[in-house]
Amino acid sequence: MRTVGVEEELLLVDPETGEPKALSSAVLARVALDDQGEDVFEKELYGQMLEFATHPQADMDQLGEEIVRCRKEAARHAGEIGCAVAALATSPLPVSPSIGMNRRYQWMAEQYGIATQEQLVCGMHVHVSVESDEEAVAVVDRIRPWLPVLMAISANSPFWQGKDSRYDSYRTQVWGRWPSAGPTELFETPERYHRRVADMVATGVILDEAMVYFDARLSQRYPTVEIRVSDVCLHAGTAQLIATLARGLVETAARAWRAGEEPVDHSVNLLRLAMWQASRAGLARELLHPATMRRLPAESVVRDLLDHVGDALADAGDLDRAREAVESLLRHGNGARVQRELLERSGSLREVVTECVRHTQG
Repeated sequence: MRTVGVEEELLLVDPETGEPKALSSAVLARVALDDQGEDVFEKELYGQMLEFATHPQADMDQLGEEIVRCRKEAARHAGEIGCAVAALATSPLPVSPSIGMNRRYQWMAEQYGIATQEQLVCGMHVHVSVESDEEAVAVVDRIRPWLPVLMAISANSPFWQGKDSRYDSYRTQVWGRWPSAGPTELFETPERYHRRVADMVATGVILDEAMVYFDARLSQRYPTVEIRVSDVCLHAGTAQLIATLARGLVETAARAWRAGEEPVDHSVNLLRLAMWQASRAGLARELLHPATMRRLPAESVVRDLLDHVGDALADAGDLDRAREAVESLLRHGNGARVQRELLERSGSLREVVTECVRHTQG
């Protein structure tokens, strides 16, 4: 059974006003003093963000429980210094991000200018175990067309600097400003993959291999494929669904590779259009179908994703739970829909944030 680990980035906010607070160093200091806490939290590029990483899990229910536990631990530590955590992929309220002072972050600020100042976005990365670099590259080549669908499911960033962006995932638009971000062409072999990464680093435009921000990449640190397209999800259950579908995609792709099936050779241009459409529409309108790259209702495309990975999910014992989660999500909407409904009811972006603090742990 392939193991799965999740990294989530959370927004630190004032519990009363909803405004982002640059208190990550203070939160991490509290974590360091807590003998009972887990060593799962890390500093991120901005002081308004806090990241945690789960342990690798083979059981998706156990992974979901760990996500909930880490979110509650983050909330507890944040509460001890007078702030709160919100699983929001962008801040609904205006914010001036506070960039960390370490050498790496300062290099980024100098290299990328205003683009670095405008990158306060929170994502979710999913690591799925693989047996070898050969299998990993085969997987990366074969999951490419389905990644926009994962992103649409996770979409949780409709607001930007106090305004409705008109996107379900505006985080995706902001993230795309990094020069190495986005979909990739087919690599076919590990040698070609690693050569491409080395060539990118050699340009000097990016600092090192860790700044190769492909939508899906081979992890530097673990024997995993790392899928990086998702917004941090408002609800832990949606995060568990994304992780479940990600493992299903990796297993399905690996089986296709072993069976000698060639990957679909969509151009990077088409894949970028599919990601843009998913960012704009989320689950509310139409997506580009991964097979045809033509518009279909999002509901239909999401169900086709479930069918595509159905055998892998069934073999892992995940199919029924994933089907229930998908149907619930299609009824109630992703995080972007929930945020907009909260704004419609309250008329206040501050209320949106404070309510999302409750959703984060709910």
